[in-house]
Amino acid sequence: MESFVYYLFILLLIVVGFFVVKKVAGCLVRTIVTLAVVAALAAIYFLYLR
Repeated sequence: MESFVYYLFILLLIVVGFFVVKKVAGCLVRTIVTLAVVAALAAIYFLYLR
């Protein structure tokens, strides 16, 4: 049950990140947002799901 909450959080983070990247203009800002989302997903994976 606990891993379900983390998967739900990851899905929410991906959706929010997608909308932010779509709304924000500028390639540099998009890159920073994408890297932040990837780093957050990696941290969640290594800290909680592994």
